[in-house]
Amino acid sequence: MPALLRRFVLIFPILALFAAGVVACAVNPVSGERELALLSETDELRLGQNGDVDIRNQYGVYGDARLRAYVQQIGEQLAAHSHRSQLHYTFTILDTPDVNAFALPGGYIYITRGILAHLNSEAELAAVLGHEIGHVTARHAVRQYSAALGANVGITLTSILVPELANRSAQSLFGLIGSALLSGYGREHELEADHLGAVYLARTGYNPQAMLDVITLLKNQESFEKERALQEGREPRVYHGVFATHPSADQRLQQVVVQAENDRSSTSGRVERNSFLRRLDGLAYGDSEAQGIRRGNDFYHRGLNFTVHFPDHWRLDNSPEKLLGLSASGDAVIQMQAAARGKARTPQEYLVVQMQVHDLRNGMALTANGLSAYSGVTRMQTPFGLRDTPVAVVFLKQQAFRFFGAAREESPAFQRAFLDTVQSLRPLTATQQSLARGMRVDVRTAKRGESFARLASRAPLKHEPAAVLRLLNGKYPDGEPTAGELIKTIH
Repeated sequence: MPALLRRFVLIFPILALFAAGVVACAVNPVSGERELALLSETDELRLGQNGDVDIRNQYGVYGDARLRAYVQQIGEQLAAHSHRSQLHYTFTILDTPDVNAFALPGGYIYITRGILAHLNSEAELAAVLGHEIGHVTARHAVRQYSAALGANVGITLTSILVPELANRSAQSLFGLIGSALLSGYGREHELEADHLGAVYLARTGYNPQAMLDVITLLKNQESFEKERALQEGREPRVYHGVFATHPSADQRLQQVVVQAENDRSSTSGRVERNSFLRRLDGLAYGDSEAQGIRRGNDFYHRGLNFTVHFPDHWRLDNSPEKLLGLSASGDAVIQMQAAARGKARTPQEYLVVQMQVHDLRNGMALTANGLSAYSGVTRMQTPFGLRDTPVAVVFLKQQAFRFFGAAREESPAFQRAFLDTVQSLRPLTATQQSLARGMRVDVRTAKRGESFARLASRAPLKHEPAAVLRLLNGKYPDGEPTAGELIKTIH
């Protein structure tokens, strides 16, 4: 049988199913209408469970158990008044300074400590959580996946006939939900999540106007962050939701919040500003001590007791899994990871046995401030394609620090920069211990005549500290503290 005919025989049953209208449909929990749903609730729960493991590994979970329990409590109260109250919801604080919140299908909701630092009442926290619950109850991830898959039926069938297209379309669908989580679901779905969030606020006893308050606050943060990121040559860290898809003064947004007033109970109107702010006292701000502190091109880690220096003017990106240095021009990278050294007796043995670098060339024993190290070159895939890549390992007690380098164009200058970085690693000195301490939110009562400029002069903030304090306190761009009110500073 010719290959093309065989493929047609394989896809004919699929065509028949679509022709007969045998397409999975489900009743939307919010609208009550039947709609295309190519993922069942069981599929949705499984997708969320699997994704939850990846999210926790990628960002890390914030260590304050009392604050985590508090966020879980507020989230559960809102979810109990939602359209899918039967789901088991988990609300997780991620240990990252990024300003974001998002939800996985099935009731897995995440809020970063970065966005928590910018909120100024329990009602605002509830507004963010309610918005994300709205994505879950309206099954936005499922609806977007189903719509995209339906729109790609032609591509899918063509991919069977033309196999070269199959991989491309599969990758497109695979990345769809993940992309939506980080960049939003589009104007209509985000507006629906706003409305649902405001409804859940009102049903739970909060003032639904908090939805507008938190949007104004985070819209200001977004504008400030985008300008700062442009100056620093990096991507901005902003909330994925409504703020990117419509302006804060959008009339439709005002309308959906007003509509939520119909769901207000006789006790609706709670804000809980002071009690919320007191819970934020001591919240980690900026880099996390648990993941390491960046100071210029130096990196300090108290838990692992080391510091390392990257080339001047490079940008450092840190995550629980790795520390990445990127050159100003973006044409070179150096990555460092820490792992248990295991049974390896020497860094060379670790490279060959633990890391399985069997084609190591130009091997060289090194010392890094009295620590044993070994470097060499191997051939591997890099962000710039297949390259001869410098690798190295440094032993510090029971830890192995693994370095990888890559450049668009190989050069002696990059080789020197790589080895200088490797050999800069050392244990923390007594004076460096304080540099490995992170910044924290300090909640205090404003004194008469105090200004954010004066408070900023005592804060360890480098870039526009007065503007940062105004943002954190909902006073941007030119507000000042009022005597007797609780305010957030950084120490």
